Amino acid sequence: MTEAVVLGKGETPQRLLLAYGNRHGLIAGATGTGKTISLQVLAEGFSAAGVPVFAVDIKGDLSGIAQPGEARPKLAERAAAVGLADYAPQAAPTVFWDVFGAQGHPLRATVSELGPLLLSRLLDLSEVQEAVLALVFKYADDQGLLLLDLKDLRATLNHVAANAKSLGADYGLISSASVAAIQRALLQLESDGAEAFFGEPALELADLMRVDLSGRGIVSLLAADVLYQKPRLYAVVLLWLLSELFEQLPEAGDLDRPKLVLFFDEAHLLFKDAPKVLVDKIEQVVRLIRSKGVGVYFVTQNPLDLPDAVLGQLGNRVQHALRAFTPRDQKAVKAAAQTFRANPKLDVAAVIQELGVGEALVSTLGEQGVPGVVEKTLMAPPRGRIGALEAAQRQLIRARSPLAGRYEQAVDRESAYEKLAARSQAPAPEAQAGEQDRGWWDRGSAAPASRRSAARRSDTVMDAAIKSATRSVASTVGREIGRQLLRGLLGSLSRR
Repeated sequence: MTEAVVLGKGETPQRLLLAYGNRHGLIAGATGTGKTISLQVLAEGFSAAGVPVFAVDIKGDLSGIAQPGEARPKLAERAAAVGLADYAPQAAPTVFWDVFGAQGHPLRATVSELGPLLLSRLLDLSEVQEAVLALVFKYADDQGLLLLDLKDLRATLNHVAANAKSLGADYGLISSASVAAIQRALLQLESDGAEAFFGEPALELADLMRVDLSGRGIVSLLAADVLYQKPRLYAVVLLWLLSELFEQLPEAGDLDRPKLVLFFDEAHLLFKDAPKVLVDKIEQVVRLIRSKGVGVYFVTQNPLDLPDAVLGQLGNRVQHALRAFTPRDQKAVKAAAQTFRANPKLDVAAVIQELGVGEALVSTLGEQGVPGVVEKTLMAPPRGRIGALEAAQRQLIRARSPLAGRYEQAVDRESAYEKLAARSQAPAPEAQAGEQDRGWWDRGSAAPASRRSAARRSDTVMDAAIKSATRSVASTVGREIGRQLLRGLLGSLSRR
């Protein structure tokens, strides 16, 4: 195990201390300047130190980490230049994931785990529609209705809309127009193929926090070449994962190394067009999740893509070249330069525009968590293969995965859809009374009208008593379930 990840060499060796790996980080730079290689070097370094890694693979280029790199003279020269005496090609233990199940194990979550806030973001709902959706979740929680997949949510929406008048006293006004709008948004979501994300078996976080038999952290890669084409779903998947980690992991305090490190590529999509309430909660989760032993590293072209409150939390930074062709680009260069601890020997704003491929400005947290002086750095080469794996190679690695077969087959257990369908098929009390009345004649009895009337009155009293008792028990159970199903900052279920 190593105490630091070697990033490269400037005037001094540039290393990221594992003890501060949970202080988050930023990898930024224009397209083609080496961000993906820097991400791979960091992921390999954390893995070698026994830290599990979850990374988003937008173009498939990161998948090469699963195979040893080629023994190229240029890579060996680069390794010698940055002081890597033990450099040798090596694969990192890798597990592939894919929301759509094509290029890796299916990544799923239940509707309940996602929660109303993130689901509203995914469906692009208005404030009124979001409020109605929150009421539907509250009703499902109170009634013990499991919302596992989209058909569960549709069934619950239909049930709430059909009983809006009777539910109004407890849950407020439920607009049929808003319910209809949510249903239309769900249909659009299904047509986009997002239905694959909802259901069971849902992801177990423990499967992202594994090490192999030699103690190396497993690198979990989320194939996102298709997912990235659905920006809103892409953002919600990553925010859901961040929320689940925050809600489920216990406080860890200061650790020798992180429990898990996340790399979120195209990070600007997490915040683009997001309502302020969601951005505020994301900022809060990012600020607090480091105490759970989780480090979050944002990968983006422009530092200005991230809110200032998030940018201020990122203690470890790798800044590749930026181009200043437009006023916004010039502003980004200036902003990036100002976020570093100044180096009197370096004109940071000028150097950012002159960096070559494989070079970066690096600043990491040193002893006592103090930001290091920024240095122009020659970045270390990766030990894994550079570039994407072929489909056959990826599938072979998937077949040998320790998780093979665990998530591949979807499970559809009894949930809100089945329970509400059973309720709708149950005979109404009036129909049951009619069956009892017909029973007098089926047995050949000529009961007088007064006797039948008395029987009906008795049945009515009994039905009323049963209904009253049932409502009382259901209300009590509903309140108990409601108290247990606590939702966290981003609306997901808290399992603590």
